[in-house]
Amino acid sequence: MLDFIHYGLLAGLAIALLFAAFTDIRRRQIDNWLNAAIALGAPVFWWSQGLSPWPDIALQFGVALLAFAILAGLFALRVMGGGDVKLLTALALWIEPALFVQLLVMMALAGGVLTVVMGSWHLMRRRRERLAIPYGVAIAIGGLWVLGAHYLPEAGRQAAPAVVAHGAAAVSAETAASFPTGAAAGSTRS
Repeated sequence: MLDFIHYGLLAGLAIALLFAAFTDIRRRQIDNWLNAAIALGAPVFWWSQGLSPWPDIALQFGVALLAFAILAGLFALRVMGGGDVKLLTALALWIEPALFVQLLVMMALAGGVLTVVMGSWHLMRRRRERLAIPYGVAIAIGGLWVLGAHYLPEAGRQAAPAVVAHGAAAVSAETAASFPTGAAAGSTRS
């Protein structure tokens, strides 16, 4: 029964990440209610994993606070949107610290590719407005990669790279389709 709850929560998190990417592409915004739902789901996930209050849950809170402090600084510098900061902070409550670092690396790689692709398109179209990157897409790709690589059962691990690649291709197609309609200045705002 506990495994059913555990994997149900992981599926819910994956759906929430896809929804965050979709709304960030469409509106350049990640909704507060979605970030709050992800954060509020973390204690149930901890229970399903059997985490102890000390040191496990305390460490999750510590990583989330550290992530928020660093990312809030990036928000103040207008490098990152508020929705991105809240989404990553909520994910820090779910993902164990070593895997959260992997999430950040995958997010940076996906964000770099997304920036190069969108930047090239922006230059080819000779657009003058500031390029707005929907970084929620990169966050979702990093989160889905960690979920697929580390949290799914063994059978799911073999299929996860194909699912993430297919999801990334669909998100990229959606990004390309929505970008010509005009990009707002800046990144995600919440």
